[in-house]
Amino acid sequence: MRFTIVIVVFTLFWIMLISRIYEISIQSNEAYEALAQINVERKYYIKPVRGEILDRHHKLLAVNDIGFSIKLAPHLNGKNSDNLEKTIDIIVKEFPDLNKTKLLNTYNKKNSAYNHRFIPIVDFISYDHMIGAYPKLTINKFLKIESETKRQYPSGSMATHIVGYVGRSNKDDNEKDEVVARVGVVGRTGLEQQYNDVLQGKLGYRLVKVSATNKEVAQIEKKEPLEDQNLILTIDLDLQQKINELFVGQSGVAVVMHVNGDILAAVSYPSYDPNLFVGGISSKDWKALIDDFNHPFTNKIVSGVYPPGSTIKMGMALAFDRSGRSSLDQSEYCKGYITIGKNKHKFRCWSKYGHGTVDLRKAIRESCDVYFYSKSLQAGIGAMSEGLNLLGLGVKTGVDLPGEKAGVIPNKEWKMKRYKQSWYRGETVIASIGQGYDLVTPLQMARYTAFLATKKLPTPHFAHQIAEKIVEPTYQTFEVNNHHLDTIRLGMYDVCNTPRGTATATMSRLPIVVAGKTGTSQVVSIPQGEKRRMLESQLDYYSRSHAWLTTYAPFKDPKYVVTVLVEHGGHGGSTAGPIAAEIYKWMAKHGYFDEALDEKK
Repeated sequence: MRFTIVIVVFTLFWIMLISRIYEISIQSNEAYEALAQINVERKYYIKPVRGEILDRHHKLLAVNDIGFSIKLAPHLNGKNSDNLEKTIDIIVKEFPDLNKTKLLNTYNKKNSAYNHRFIPIVDFISYDHMIGAYPKLTINKFLKIESETKRQYPSGSMATHIVGYVGRSNKDDNEKDEVVARVGVVGRTGLEQQYNDVLQGKLGYRLVKVSATNKEVAQIEKKEPLEDQNLILTIDLDLQQKINELFVGQSGVAVVMHVNGDILAAVSYPSYDPNLFVGGISSKDWKALIDDFNHPFTNKIVSGVYPPGSTIKMGMALAFDRSGRSSLDQSEYCKGYITIGKNKHKFRCWSKYGHGTVDLRKAIRESCDVYFYSKSLQAGIGAMSEGLNLLGLGVKTGVDLPGEKAGVIPNKEWKMKRYKQSWYRGETVIASIGQGYDLVTPLQMARYTAFLATKKLPTPHFAHQIAEKIVEPTYQTFEVNNHHLDTIRLGMYDVCNTPRGTATATMSRLPIVVAGKTGTSQVVSIPQGEKRRMLESQLDYYSRSHAWLTTYAPFKDPKYVVTVLVEHGGHGGSTAGPIAAEIYKWMAKHGYFDEALDEKK
């Protein structure tokens, strides 16, 4: 029995031993071959140069500054700590602005027994600063100096909310994208973020043989990176700069767009310098940005939402007509107010004396509130909401910028979902003049104005050419009553060109004929956190209404839309009007209206 047990144990042992030998020598052969291959081959990635961003005239908006990075050999701590200290002392001697302690911490954090590659400790030193030190540093066997680029924004704050900026990548960014992980930067906002995959290019590599001491012996293969994937925009940087100058001392938004959706300029003011973010913004600069009551960090072009005020009235008229329950051919009588409900609550027109008998054209020209109050009660909030959404209000435009907001064009279902409350007739009345819950973005307003001018709803875009691909304009089209649309256009003409027009004072003396609509939108509330920090004089200012003016020109053959919003500016004609007028003058002077300059003669 004992002999049998010994034989069984002996047999099982040899079976296990032979199985393990088979597994190591036969089954795991490929794995060990691959491991051996790693020991003799190294793959060094070649970082692509990030593509540039240029305006329509090829002026640079985002470019790469050429410089160098500094890397140290691994395993210099421990027994080799003297070499580490001496090497870093050499670096700090050449570049006194660098902090020795920080460089040591960076090295120690990245160094390990398993790492055999040089460790980056200085991300970027400009060419001018490095050129004198380069010969001294390159003779040190523990140092490696490599060419590097750093993102720069030559236009500073002129187009920040369009172009955006790049920042250092984090762990999540690196896990999502191998190129980002190797390059170490990623687009954080604006077009830098929107087109990051294109701009960053693709990695190249060198596959080399190395000795046991990690010395390169031969190059096996090389693949060049896909780089310099440039982005050419529809933006005119000179016009962009002009508009920034016009907004000094105020805050707000201006959008200049071709009726096909090409955006020539889009300013969210005040702005900030994106170069602050390239290497990591200081806490002091960040605090100054987020504490500013004018919100320079907010991209008001696509994510600022405002009550549209009377600028919504043209679209509202088309929504009334589309409902089939409210005739635009029928005039309304304005005595300065209407009353609704059992308690006869008064909803007043802006003119306390009233406008008398008002047809559609007069309602647009003189911005009669009572006309729209009366029509809204006939059409109902459902038809109003549906019609305005169709015209691009309260829905995203599809622009090629991240962070776009849809805004709100309310209806009964929206209010019930949002507030768990029923809808009231009085809310229909105030919605008809762009107040209450109504919220739109300035870009939505520009797009909607393009439809009024051309009967085409374009998709706004900033990119003209993405690498080698040209961006073609796209539109949505749908039927509206041409007779009523023409009447609305005549009303918009009157706004800018006739004695009773609300923007005539600033818009009637231009070299081209402009049509448009003013609007005044009430500030509903100030955030409590800001309210607590405001002085009484600031509270008074930030409670003032916003001023709108949205326009198109030339009137007979529309080419461009100019939409201006001055925050807390009061009346659109008197505050937004001068800015829009100066934009048109500049455009006429620079050839945008050459074919139409004789229209007024």
